[in-house]
Amino acid sequence: MPQARLVRAPTSPNGTLVAVNAPTAAGALLDARYRLGPILARGGMSTVYRGVDTRLDRPVAVKVMDPRLAADPAFRTRFEREARSAARIDHPAVVDVFDQGDADSAEGPVVFLVMELVEGGTLRDVLRARGALGVPAAIAVVEQVLAGLAEAHRLGMVHRDVKPENVLISDAREVKVADFGLVVAAAQAGASHVGMIMGTVAYLSPEQVATGSADPRSDVYSTGILLYELLTGVPPYVGETAISVAFRHVNSDVPAPSLVAGDVPPELDDLVLRATRRDPSVRPADAAAMLADLRRVAQRLEVPRVPPPAPPPRPIAEKDPIAEKDTVPARVAQAASGPDAGPRGTQALPRPHESNRAAESGEPPPHVRERRRSRRVFGIWVAVVLVVALLLGVSVWWVTTGRWTAMPTLIGLEQAAAEQILRDSGLVPDPTIMTDDTVDEGLVAAAEPPPAVRLLRGTTVELIVSDGPPVVPAVAAGAAVADAERIVRDAGLQPVRITSDDEFSDSVTAGAVIRTDPASGTELAVDDPVTLVVSRGAEPEPEPEPERVRVPFLVGKNFEEAQDILDELGLDAEQRSRLGRDDGLVVNQRQGAGSLVEPDTTIVLDTL
Repeated sequence: MPQARLVRAPTSPNGTLVAVNAPTAAGALLDARYRLGPILARGGMSTVYRGVDTRLDRPVAVKVMDPRLAADPAFRTRFEREARSAARIDHPAVVDVFDQGDADSAEGPVVFLVMELVEGGTLRDVLRARGALGVPAAIAVVEQVLAGLAEAHRLGMVHRDVKPENVLISDAREVKVADFGLVVAAAQAGASHVGMIMGTVAYLSPEQVATGSADPRSDVYSTGILLYELLTGVPPYVGETAISVAFRHVNSDVPAPSLVAGDVPPELDDLVLRATRRDPSVRPADAAAMLADLRRVAQRLEVPRVPPPAPPPRPIAEKDPIAEKDTVPARVAQAASGPDAGPRGTQALPRPHESNRAAESGEPPPHVRERRRSRRVFGIWVAVVLVVALLLGVSVWWVTTGRWTAMPTLIGLEQAAAEQILRDSGLVPDPTIMTDDTVDEGLVAAAEPPPAVRLLRGTTVELIVSDGPPVVPAVAAGAAVADAERIVRDAGLQPVRITSDDEFSDSVTAGAVIRTDPASGTELAVDDPVTLVVSRGAEPEPEPEPERVRVPFLVGKNFEEAQDILDELGLDAEQRSRLGRDDGLVVNQRQGAGSLVEPDTTIVLDTL
């Protein structure tokens, strides 16, 4: 079945896909439009030709798929769909896709993709020529790679195979991500052919190795590996077999680049480690998120902006033979095609005849041996004198200058950066975290001793690091007043107790703290007051009001009769006689009839 042929796609020991024979040759005309030129690159699934669009008379790159894939109808259908998706990506950091098609040849069906031709080389060529790029150039390259991937992720596509071979750098130093023609659109298909790991094992994410699944975070992982290689010159994992490299991605954390390249700052270490976490959920969500992180790091470190490195010049034998067929020396072409040709077309040359005779003649003459011995002795003495002079110079330097250093300026720097600067200066940081109204959290607010002071290496420097403005702490209801005061003071604020602010509480015992005013979480200035509201205990029950008595109507009754009525109601009677009689007739009552009075109230009665 077609899938079985995909599973057995050949790989080399280091995990890269090996080349296969293409069903076309230079000079072939595809779709009556695209004339194939020389081969630019070979891969396990395709061969890329330099070509010409005869209709528009412009140079193009033509990717011709492996005939085994082209013979699979399911693959052709998906390839066409993905080619249309890739053509949607319109970004200067992505190689443009112009067209896709299929044709027939004597070897079988041909499926091809027509793309923008980038005059230059690959990032792999740059790494082979230069090794590690250094921090500014590495950031310049990866920034453009992430920008192109971010646009693809925005459109719902995943690259799956981010590696130096798929990053092109033009002669004008433009960085472009290539090979989106084989990308699987995340919105349409979520997995590769059954059992096949798509991609190059040195850059595969753990989830691609373990399950074959991929999403934008998988591209983030591969870009993190790419950044590691640009900073150090080598990928983090190498091995004898592809499977051993793949499983190191699954079972091991990527080491910090600074362990290999000492000029890598801790902030870039952290970015590489975040991007290459084995758990996808803790990586940046997509290329746009990682790009934002990279730009923040570059701005924080004040990394100078430099152009991406130029690709190395191609040897003559690798240039377009159609354009330069009259200038290629015959001996170069012969060397490039010989059986002992190296990777760049260089042939191993035999040793000259005179050298062979000298090598077979045995011991050199005595005068030659004596001259060689004298030279060795002289070289040894020169080396001894140089070492002694070097040791003496280092000792003098250390005593007079080397053991001293100057206190750097640290105010306003982030804590990690300030501590690294101190360590680089031979000093020992001793940070203390304190609240501060004027300095943002995590920045150095003060340092002792002050800048420019001359210090012995190894001196401890006190760093006061801002924790930001103080915030009212959370005080649990029911906490003791002394404990609450300590918590508030530890937060850089002043506890205050105002008795009139105490409140009754059914749930907090008397004398314990109910809450703070302002509430916890409120941002204040250093030493601002925080009132502790203390419980008075449960609110007491109100005393019941005494039962009141309604005053009867007593006018017209004699005083003794009125007094008896009031006695029965629990009221007292007081007579005020106008004529001096003891038992006169009631003509008026001072408390009106029907009014409510408390028991034992004296009712004043006027009598005649």
